Amino acid sequence: MFDISIRGKMVQRALLVSAYLGPGEKATAQNLLLELEELVNTLGIPIVDRMLVHMRETHARLLIGAGKADEIAAHIRELGLDALIFDNELTPSQQRNWETLTGVTVIDRQEVILDIFAQRAQTSEARLQIELARMEYALPRLTRAWGHLVRQGGGIGAKGEGESQLEQDKRQVRVRILRLKRELEEVRSARSTRRKDRKRAPVPNAAIVGYTNAGKSSLLRRLTGADVLVENKLFATLDTTTRKVALPNHQPLLLTDTVGFVRRLPHRLVESFRATLEESVVSDFLIHVMDASQPEVLEFYQTTMKVLADLGAESKEMLLVFNKIDLVPDKTTLEPLRHQFPDAHFVSIHTGEGMEGLLEHMAEQVSTGSKICTLVLPAADGERLAKLHRAAKVLETHYIDDKVHITAVIPSRLLEEYASYSEQTSV
Repeated sequence: MFDISIRGKMVQRALLVSAYLGPGEKATAQNLLLELEELVNTLGIPIVDRMLVHMRETHARLLIGAGKADEIAAHIRELGLDALIFDNELTPSQQRNWETLTGVTVIDRQEVILDIFAQRAQTSEARLQIELARMEYALPRLTRAWGHLVRQGGGIGAKGEGESQLEQDKRQVRVRILRLKRELEEVRSARSTRRKDRKRAPVPNAAIVGYTNAGKSSLLRRLTGADVLVENKLFATLDTTTRKVALPNHQPLLLTDTVGFVRRLPHRLVESFRATLEESVVSDFLIHVMDASQPEVLEFYQTTMKVLADLGAESKEMLLVFNKIDLVPDKTTLEPLRHQFPDAHFVSIHTGEGMEGLLEHMAEQVSTGSKICTLVLPAADGERLAKLHRAAKVLETHYIDDKVHITAVIPSRLLEEYASYSEQTSV
């Protein structure tokens, strides 16, 4: 199959650039540049220098003005660099123009994130999603890979060897994109079937969402003991993991860890990962984890909410969790967050501080709409009795002849199924 790689060698010395419009955007651009540095470090690319570039307007050819572009090109030659990495999204033509000007590999934030995802994907589903996103990104950029052949071939209006080869490869990529989309539809269908099975169980489900590296996997691990990767890196885990947790009221809850979000997340990744992120849409409620130790925590909150809005999940019931309060040196700095989010939980997943209150709130969320019922079931109906013990909180059990009298807190989703066995019901 055609190799979509557009870099022929490993990057050894890189320059990071973030361009911004207007002085009011300088601080945001600076923070984004720091985040880009963390992303690039995740790929193991050595960073030699960083530049913030102010521009009065965007330019179609190079994004920034020709004068500033020449300064950057001269700086690259002076330092002997072999890569220029933009925090801004570059069009395919801008990318080609920069490579012509500088003579080095030029990539943008989108490609950095795609490469990280390609390295971290573990399951076949995640690899399919990543390959689709990379193919869609690479398709309009294939001319970079075939630049040495485009010049071959002959006269005015003629199709040369290079152009023919390029078109063949574009067709191959388009065919592969269609095949990947079909395979992902099959994955989505299989996921839908598994969700229906979970609903029949029926155990409530909560999806853990939030900015990358906020502590989502750590929360899942602490609450369930799940053997999941916990690493202080951006996008340490890409594949969803679902585990069962027993809440303080003894009711079970399925917790699903989802991929972390990031500012300027490529839209094609949201599309490619829709099958995975749909866990957020179909869950009973969300647990939104944020890193309270980060100065940009509110920006991270807005980023996550925007992605959830893209998925149609922003209006779901949500528990807000500000994690890593043990890393906040001055606790008074948390007061504005407590005032803005009075129902949020401030916790340290690492030390356990505040976790008891979070668990109680999760139990309340699961119990919402539940009723205390006394049921009379045939003692021989072992399957229905076992299901009741799994999904409800059983308070009392009495055996009379061949009947079982059970008083239990019944989740709302089970009320209709067990209505015919009800002896008395109270709110």
